[in-house]
Amino acid sequence: MSADLKAIEQRLLWLSHWMIHHANHIRPKVDGIKVGGHQASSASMVSIMTALYFKALRPEDRVAVKPHASPIFHAIQYLMGNQTREKMENFRGFGGVQSYPSRTKDVDDVDFSTGSVGLGVAITSFASLIQDYVQAKPWGPKQKPGRMIALVGDAELDEGNIYEALQEGWKNDLRNCWWIIDYNRQSLDGIVREGLFGRVEKIFDAFGWDVVRVKYGVLQRAAFKEPGGDKLRQWIDDCPNQLYSALTFMGGAVWRQRLMEALGDQGDVTALIDRCSDDELAALMENLGGNCVTTMAETFAAIDHDRPVCFLAYTIKGWGTPIAGHKDNHGGLMNKTQMAEWQDYMGIPKGEEWEKFATIADPVGFQDMLNHAPFFAKGRRRYTDDIIDVPSIELSPDREISTQMAFGKILDDLSKGDSTLAERIVTTSPDVTGTTNLGPWVNRRKLFARAHQADTFKAENIPSTAKWEFTPDGQHIELGIAEMNLFLLLAAAGLSHSLFGKRLIPIGTVYDPFVSRGLDALNYGCYQDARFMIVGTPSGVTLAPEGGAHQSIASPLIGMSQDGLAAFEPAFSDELAVIMEWAFAHLQKDGEGDPDERTWLRDETGGSVYLRLTTNPIEQPGKRVNEDFRQGAIDGAYWLRKPGPNCEIVIAYQGAVAPEAIKAAGAIAQERRDVGVLAVTSADRLNAGWTAAQRARAGGVHGAQAHIETLLAGVPRHCMLITVIDGHPATLSWLGAVHGHRTISHGVEHFGQTGTIADLYRHFRLDAQALVQSASELSQGRKIPPIITAQ
Repeated sequence: MSADLKAIEQRLLWLSHWMIHHANHIRPKVDGIKVGGHQASSASMVSIMTALYFKALRPEDRVAVKPHASPIFHAIQYLMGNQTREKMENFRGFGGVQSYPSRTKDVDDVDFSTGSVGLGVAITSFASLIQDYVQAKPWGPKQKPGRMIALVGDAELDEGNIYEALQEGWKNDLRNCWWIIDYNRQSLDGIVREGLFGRVEKIFDAFGWDVVRVKYGVLQRAAFKEPGGDKLRQWIDDCPNQLYSALTFMGGAVWRQRLMEALGDQGDVTALIDRCSDDELAALMENLGGNCVTTMAETFAAIDHDRPVCFLAYTIKGWGTPIAGHKDNHGGLMNKTQMAEWQDYMGIPKGEEWEKFATIADPVGFQDMLNHAPFFAKGRRRYTDDIIDVPSIELSPDREISTQMAFGKILDDLSKGDSTLAERIVTTSPDVTGTTNLGPWVNRRKLFARAHQADTFKAENIPSTAKWEFTPDGQHIELGIAEMNLFLLLAAAGLSHSLFGKRLIPIGTVYDPFVSRGLDALNYGCYQDARFMIVGTPSGVTLAPEGGAHQSIASPLIGMSQDGLAAFEPAFSDELAVIMEWAFAHLQKDGEGDPDERTWLRDETGGSVYLRLTTNPIEQPGKRVNEDFRQGAIDGAYWLRKPGPNCEIVIAYQGAVAPEAIKAAGAIAQERRDVGVLAVTSADRLNAGWTAAQRARAGGVHGAQAHIETLLAGVPRHCMLITVIDGHPATLSWLGAVHGHRTISHGVEHFGQTGTIADLYRHFRLDAQALVQSASELSQGRKIPPIITAQ
């Protein structure tokens, strides 16, 4: 089997490097810039990935491939018939294989997208937790759990989110998780610091991981058993990283010189070295454990438990190529001369560079061997699950309620029922469960743990509003204060239907300003097309007493700009009920990308949903059942007060500032007729539909009309728009561009401070009086009465 694995390894090494070379040196240049590709970072992983994919893995296992090892991954899939030559030839080109493995943009069987380093590593631990969650449920699959595996570049260990994930894994009794570190000791800009492996081992050991150091290959281990081998081993162990890399680049003759200078004429070790030719000596010294396919296969096979394992695999960056070991090889490429010489060395005939079995004497037998690789035995491993029916969601009208409280009531009502939707909801929060109104849901549905843990306060008869009982049936996963972990867990849960065949409806809550702390992981989850609902609450300066650090400004713009995420900011509880009912269905859609010609939104593709909510109770408008309201709340806006034919002022608001907009409209109406009030529930969806309709018209669909264009079509051109939001004013300022209306935008551009809501609304000109003053700019000297507020 070792010979078979070696043959596969060499084919992968060649195909991956030829793909990069072809893109940079053979494919016609268009932009005149380097295409790139990371030949050296791929080479260091080739033995590890060969042993993993063709010996160790089973179909239930899932792998996050180191971003810079993507060429090896694509070469594996090409050998297995899951990737096309056309796409390989177009590596990093439009429509070709991606620079880094992508679930949504590559055609081959990618388990986890990678690219933003560290995130692909950490998500595997949360995927393992979600696997345990799903299998603990009566409706969950009962097959053997798979191993969630990350192939890790050693420089990725500088990413802080990895250590946040380690801590969370320890809290949740992580299992069935492997992290395989490509310890080539080189990063983008230089050499990894000496002694890092020792620190790494201590950190992983502290969090309950088994650490397996894979330092020596079969050639080195055999040499160590010979007379003088102990001295050679000691020299290898003592050799600094930079020197080992430099000697690798310089080759066998220099290896010999330096070894003899360091060890001197000692008889046994000298004889050991003398028995090797220069090429043999180079092969021996570069035969580190991670570059030895036999050693890696044996190491993986030796693991017979489900504890998390960190493999520290020593490798040579650029192993097996002319650029091995050079400190500039991270983004470096073999030039044409080097590639031609290497091609001769690899035995690849000219014209057969893309042939899968170019150097294989028995192609039929080789193909048969590939066909029996266990990991690929069941074909593609993307699962699906049935669409879950969404029950009607309604709230009994309260006179005053906040959207955050309404969110808690909706979940509490669902928790009382026995719908499949309620059964599949899993909630999570980074230590803010109670303060984001998940408490009632958790009290009824409990917290998840593989083993039951009683609520000590309840057992001791201590009164508490929180009933913190952990059980395998629980439906809430409590996290520590780390927003990166929140979004990584949501991403893993949001892929459950594809990874494990059972659909979850993940809902995460976070303080809205701290969405930014997890923004990289949020983007990562959306890029994978994971499906989840994120609730940012409380938000804005409306959280007045908390001060600037807890008051969000940019989060509405984040919602607008994030692909794969539909962002809403409802003002009223009935809007929220309508939106959440729609959202539960939206999370499950997986249709084509053609837009709905009513709104020009791509709703059939589905996606994740972001709700920006507040803690400020506001007066509710009473029961509303008309379809214009319901559909408008989903599409992004509706007329709360429709403008008349003589309208000169329209106030457009989003979110909790609704009372200020309504109050200002009432005051302005004393002087002006037909004042309009536009209730915006989603600037994101309005803007997305508008830009899509413009693209459609540019493409020849002249009748394309977005929802916001339809809403504003009857507003006279001379009418002025006044927009207001407790967030950045740019969220709504673009509305004037739809039909060319003059616009004055109110919002928050600077950090807030403590005070009452009234204080801060006045300070930031979000209050009704400020809106009236903006309207007075059109009055040409006519005075509009000030608003009198009760003290």
